[in-house]
Amino acid sequence: MVEKRLDMTFHALADPTRRGMLANLALGEKSIGELASPYNMSFAGASKHVKVLENAGLIARRRQGRTHIISIEAKPLEEADRWLRQWEKFWTVRLDRLQALVEGEKEKGK
Repeated sequence: MVEKRLDMTFHALADPTRRGMLANLALGEKSIGELASPYNMSFAGASKHVKVLENAGLIARRRQGRTHIISIEAKPLEEADRWLRQWEKFWTVRLDRLQALVEGEKEKGK
């Protein structure tokens, strides 16, 4: 289940428009029209992006009259961050070893 959610999260984040929408939502709730505005896209186009974000669990939607109000949901982003951090540790160890080898070679050359 977590792997499928990670797949959906990274799929949603793969699009720069959706990443921009999430960044906009980090500043507060927005309507779909407000999310569409910076991209000069139609309401229908923005709705498709919102649906992908919603399916990934990255946003929540509520109705206020005829307007759909969108807010960010942090849990899937936290899960993605945890997954990425394991690779950060992996590469940090590898790069530290490489740095030690390079510095050791420099010392031998002196």
